[in-house]
Amino acid sequence: MSKSEMANIAFLHKIKEMNDLPSPESIRVLLHLRNNATGRDITALPFAPGDTTAGSETELQAAVAGRGDHVDLPRSIMQSNYFANIARRAAAGDTHRRAISDLEQFLQSNQENIWENSWVRFPRSLLGPFAESVFQHDLLSDKQNPEQGLRTDQDRFVFQQDGQDFVRIPISYLLKLSLADIISTRTGLLNPVRKTARRMLGHFLNDNTSPETCSFNIVSIHPDTGMGRAVAGEMAKRFLFTQLLLQYANGKYRLTATGQTALAYLSPHPPIRQKKLNNCISDAFYRELFMSPCLSGWNRGELKHEYMHLCHRVLSRSQMNAVAKLREAGIITSNLILLPNTSNISLANNGTHVSLGSRLLSAALCDPASGFTNIHEKYFGDLVVKIVEHFLPLFVGTYSAAPYRLDFSDFHPEKALGFLPHELDYTHLRMLWRRWRKKANLKICGNPVTPFGPPWLDRMISTTFCLKGDFVPDFRLIDYLVSIMSTSTSPALDGRLHNNDRLKKDLSDLGVFDTKMSLYLFEKLRDYGTMGFSGFEGRHYSLFESFAEDMGQAVSLQNLLYLLAFKYIASGKVTHNQIPDDPIIESERRQIVFGAAIGIPTFFVRQDTDNAMIKKILNKTEDVRTSRRYPGYHRVRNLEYRRALLQVLREDAQDLIDMLDLDQTLDDLAARLDDPENLAAIGKLTKGILEEANARSPFKLAADEFNLAAEQFYRSELKNRHIREAFVFFKEEVVRMDKPEVGTQYARETLQALLGSQGACEFITMAERDVLEGRASLETLERLICLMVVAVFLEQHGGESPADAGISERLYASPVH
Repeated sequence: MSKSEMANIAFLHKIKEMNDLPSPESIRVLLHLRNNATGRDITALPFAPGDTTAGSETELQAAVAGRGDHVDLPRSIMQSNYFANIARRAAAGDTHRRAISDLEQFLQSNQENIWENSWVRFPRSLLGPFAESVFQHDLLSDKQNPEQGLRTDQDRFVFQQDGQDFVRIPISYLLKLSLADIISTRTGLLNPVRKTARRMLGHFLNDNTSPETCSFNIVSIHPDTGMGRAVAGEMAKRFLFTQLLLQYANGKYRLTATGQTALAYLSPHPPIRQKKLNNCISDAFYRELFMSPCLSGWNRGELKHEYMHLCHRVLSRSQMNAVAKLREAGIITSNLILLPNTSNISLANNGTHVSLGSRLLSAALCDPASGFTNIHEKYFGDLVVKIVEHFLPLFVGTYSAAPYRLDFSDFHPEKALGFLPHELDYTHLRMLWRRWRKKANLKICGNPVTPFGPPWLDRMISTTFCLKGDFVPDFRLIDYLVSIMSTSTSPALDGRLHNNDRLKKDLSDLGVFDTKMSLYLFEKLRDYGTMGFSGFEGRHYSLFESFAEDMGQAVSLQNLLYLLAFKYIASGKVTHNQIPDDPIIESERRQIVFGAAIGIPTFFVRQDTDNAMIKKILNKTEDVRTSRRYPGYHRVRNLEYRRALLQVLREDAQDLIDMLDLDQTLDDLAARLDDPENLAAIGKLTKGILEEANARSPFKLAADEFNLAAEQFYRSELKNRHIREAFVFFKEEVVRMDKPEVGTQYARETLQALLGSQGACEFITMAERDVLEGRASLETLERLICLMVVAVFLEQHGGESPADAGISERLYASPVH
C-alpha cells in the first residue's frame, strides 16, 4: 500500500465511532481526506487519477449459419414433443391450423440460413483430453461435491447418433471448450501461462441466452493510459479472442464441415426471427430452447438455470401486469387491446456493463479499524447513483445506441411502451406517450390514432394514410426492464442498508418482480461485501460502433461523473435531502433518459420540483418555457438539457477535467451533440445499416426490412470493423512486449517460441486478413490465441516474467492435462 493510501486510511480512523446512519456532515468529513494550501485536495477523492480500476461484461449475439436440416435449433424444434403434439392437435381440429403453420413457416422461410441462439452438435471424440475433463466436470450436479453425481439434465448435452456419442451445447459453452482444447494441445508455453489460460476459462459465462464474457484482467484507468481507452482496449481484445476461439471451434470440431458455422457478434436487440418464433410457441418451450443451461460459472448449474427460468417467468408476468397499469394511467381507454405474449423475449437483448472500482474505498472497507463500514458505503453510494442519473442522457445515442424501426402496427401502447409502466410515474408515462405519438406523426386528419388490432386493418390504414411509424435511437432501453421504479414506502436509493430487499418485497407483492432477482437500475452500487471491491456499474450501454472512439470516451466520462459526485458530496453541495427519495422525483429524472432513447425532443418538469439538482441544471438550460398544455410545468428541450449538462461539467468539474486530462473528451462530446448524424453512435450505426440496406432513410424501409438489415450489418460489416479495431489494440500490445526497453526477456523468448524468426507484427498483419475472411488455419489460430494468453499473463503480472514473479519453469513445458 502506498504512503498516500496509508495516510487516507489513517484519516478514516477519525470516524470509526460513527455507527449510525451517516449525516451529510460526517460524509464530508469522510471524503475531505486532505487539505492543501488552496483548500480541498481533489487528488484525494475516490476515482481521482490512480484510484480507479475497471472491468466490463459483454453480452454477444450468437448464431449458427447453415441449412435447417443441419442446424440444431430447427432440428430440435422438428424433433420435439411440442411440435408433434401441436401437429396432432391441429390435424384433429383441436387447435387452429395456424398454430402449426406459423411454426412451419418459421422453419421453412429462413432464406439467409441464420439461426440465432441455436446450439451446436458434434462428435464427442473430437474433444481433447483436457476439454473432455472440463466438460465432464461441468456436468456435475455440484462441482464442489462430485459425490452427488451428474446433473439430472445431462442427456440434453450428450446423445447417441450413428453409434457414437455426440455433444450438444450452446455457443457460450463452445467457447470454453475451444480454449480448453488449445490449453492442452499447444506446446511452447510455460505452465504459469497455461494456468492463466485455465483462469480465463471462467470468464466465458454460460447463464443467459447470449454468450457473456467478463474482463480477463482488471485495468487501471489513468490519464497516462488514455483513461477509458484502456478498458475499451481490453474489451476489444476479448472480442477478438472470442472470434478466434469460434473460428478454431468451427474447424476443430468440424462444425463448418457439417453445415453449422458458429457466429458471435455485438447486436443489442433480440433477433427479429426469434421474436416471431416466440409468437408461435409456449413460454415453457421457449425457455427449453433458449435459456442457457449454466454449465459454466456456477458450482450448482441447475440452480442457476432455474433462476434464469424464474427471470423469464417474472418478466413475462410483469409485461402482462403492465397492461393493467396502462389502463390505470388512462393510456388504454377501451377493452380493445392486443395482449402481450405470455413469453417475454427481452432477456435476449445484449448490452455492455462497465464497472469502475475505487482503491481508496475498497481499502477502507477492508480495514476494520478505519471505521468506514458498509453503512457509509451504502449511504454515499446511493447518493452518487442519484447524482449520476441526472447526467445519463449524455450517453444515450451519443456513445451507444440501438437503432430500431417500428411500423404503425407496432404502436399498440401495451406493446410499444414495454416495461415503462413499471419504470415511470403515471404522469410522466402519459406525457411521454403523447409526445412519442406526436413524434411518430400518428394522426389522421389531425386526430391522434393508434392501431386497431387486426393486422389487415392496421396495414390498410397505414398504407392509406401514409403512417410510417417511428425510428428509435436506443430501443433496447425501452424494450427491457432497465431501471425499475421505487415504491413510496421502499425507496431504492435512500442510503439505507437493505433498501433494495425491501423494495423487491414490495414489487413482488405487486406482481412486478421477484425477491430472488437482482434489482434492475441504470447505475448500481457494487458493494465491497458482495463484490470484493467498492465501486459502481454502468448498465445503460447498448451497442458501441467503435471500441476506442465510443466506449473509451464513454468510460472516461463515467469516471469523471463518479469523481464529480464525490466532489459534490465532499463539499456539501449535494445531499440526499436535495434529491428526495420519492417515486415521482425519481421518475422525473429518469423520464429524460427514456425520452432520449426514444428520440422525443421535449420533456416536462414541475416548476416547484423538490429536486435541487435538476433545478440547478434547468437554470443553465436554454429555451425553457412554461408549458401551455401542463400548467405548473416547465417545457424543456432534451438537446438543450444535454448541452446544459455539458456546461455544468465545464463549470463544476473543470479542475477534475484538467486533472484527468479530459478536455478532448468534453470537446468530443460537444461535437457529438452538435452533429449526431455523423459523429454520435446513433448516426454512425444508422449510416452503416442504411448502406447495408441500400436506402437513404430508415423511413424508406418497413420496420422488418430495416431491423433485419441492422442484424445483417451487425454480424458482417460491424463485426469486421470491431475485429480490425481489436487487431490495432493487439498489435500495440505485442509491439510493447517486443521492445527491449519496455518488454522482458521472457516476452521476447515467448514470441520467438510461438513465431520463430517471423516478426510479431508481420505475423499478426498476415493473420488478420485470414481471420477477417474466415480462412485462418488451425495453426494460425492457435498461435494467435496463445499469443493473446501470453499478453493477458504479462498484464496480470505487470510485465514480469515467470521467474520475476517468483515462478521458475522451463520455456517448453509439457501440456497440462
